[in-house]
Amino acid sequence: MGQLKRLGLPEAASDRAPFIHDLWIGTWITAAVVGVGVWGLIGWVVVRYRTNHNKMPRQNRYNLPLEIFYTLAPFIIIGVLFYYTILAQTAVQTKVDKPDVTMEIVGQKWSWTFNYKSAENPAVGQDVWSAGTINKTPDLYLPVGKSVRFNLSSFDVIHSFWVPAFYEKLDVVPGRHNSFDVTPNKEGVFAGKCAELCGTYHSAMLFNVHVVSEDEYNAYLKTLVAAGQTGEAKGAANAYPQGGSR
Repeated sequence: MGQLKRLGLPEAASDRAPFIHDLWIGTWITAAVVGVGVWGLIGWVVVRYRTNHNKMPRQNRYNLPLEIFYTLAPFIIIGVLFYYTILAQTAVQTKVDKPDVTMEIVGQKWSWTFNYKSAENPAVGQDVWSAGTINKTPDLYLPVGKSVRFNLSSFDVIHSFWVPAFYEKLDVVPGRHNSFDVTPNKEGVFAGKCAELCGTYHSAMLFNVHVVSEDEYNAYLKTLVAAGQTGEAKGAANAYPQGGSR
């Protein structure tokens, strides 16, 4: 029932999600109003001008009021939707001055590498990383209620970093460093995936996002330290160690 009220959107898990939610619902309301209006006009014409004879109805070369209406109405609708889209886009893309957590995300054929820039975290004291492969879905851990900056990069083809529950995705483009901020506000495990058809094993580019308490988050980073996964990983060199395949 909840998903029906959200018109297909998953349950939100970030502070930026309400902006996209409101834009989504507003767009559907606009589409419904336009649809009902068109269907109503069709029904009115069918009933008003129905006849039992086959005579040709009176022909008009033009109807000025009607032509003005159907010329202006689409521009008004597009203008209003554009305005609210810009407002939502601005709110979603706004960045905080100093995020609590910084993540360097690397997209590679065909999985993800997550670099946790945790050198300034007193509980960890150094940067750590984790990586996935085609056969191993990686896990991304984030602390609930903390602002996170995702810095995205790729060294091979275009990918797209998408967590549906965050209501946000961003392309991962070779040679460019895209970024966005988000604050996860609900604990749980959420699906993540690549939203760009990036090649043969695109379907393997999945990951799991674990939004946990700060203590659980720090504990997970310590397991990466214990495993020797310190410093920064660039992608394939760590995701596919000796003997691995792409």
